[in-house]
Amino acid sequence: MTGNPNQPSLLIPPNKLLARLSVEDYKRLAPSLEAVRLSTKSVLQGPEVPLQRVYFPGGGVCSIACMMAGGETVDVAAIGNDGFIGVTAFFKGKVEFHEAVVRIPNNAVAMPVTAFRREMERGGAFADAMTRYAQAFVATLIQSAACNALHPIEQRCARWLLDIHDRVDRSEFSLTQELLATMLGVRRASVTVCAGALHHGGIIDYGRNRMIIRDRARLETTSCECYAAAKRYFAAVLQ
Repeated sequence: MTGNPNQPSLLIPPNKLLARLSVEDYKRLAPSLEAVRLSTKSVLQGPEVPLQRVYFPGGGVCSIACMMAGGETVDVAAIGNDGFIGVTAFFKGKVEFHEAVVRIPNNAVAMPVTAFRREMERGGAFADAMTRYAQAFVATLIQSAACNALHPIEQRCARWLLDIHDRVDRSEFSLTQELLATMLGVRRASVTVCAGALHHGGIIDYGRNRMIIRDRARLETTSCECYAAAKRYFAAVLQ
């Protein structure tokens, strides 16, 4: 597919929500879409970054991070080519309670919030896809809250690695232990112990700035029930 007619070389990355649209729907949206590069650590939305555009990633991983008054953060959701960043565009209030942060860089498509809301009011296939995704997204946030409260770090670590693996669609990707600790909301030392156990078990391999999934099936076994539950939510809502 191609995007903005003023940018004839614009290629839409393989975002699964955009892929649900018909050619006719896409052509109508194309003038409002812009190809962008999302760089690691970029903050797309937060207290100091009002939401002006929604983003449809084509790969990589962005996350929703909850920030505490003392400066601690924990990621509560991962977003990749299965969704979009900017669910709060459904609402018109000011966003002050979380950040949307790029964890693994990727190409994406950006759409102004004004165009997004116009399409939602119009109805049709685009509005239906976005609403369905928002349903599944909220369900995963609830699951994530329970997971963070009840499940040990080893299981949560496995779940996050599976979430990332699904979205980057390759077994080797860039991920530091420091970043994984930030995503899990724990000390780096805890991640070192957890990753070491997974490594010695032959499930993963890792270096200074890379992670390799060696045994996907065993990683799923190590994970808590929340990974499979989230996949069921998306399968049920986005069928």
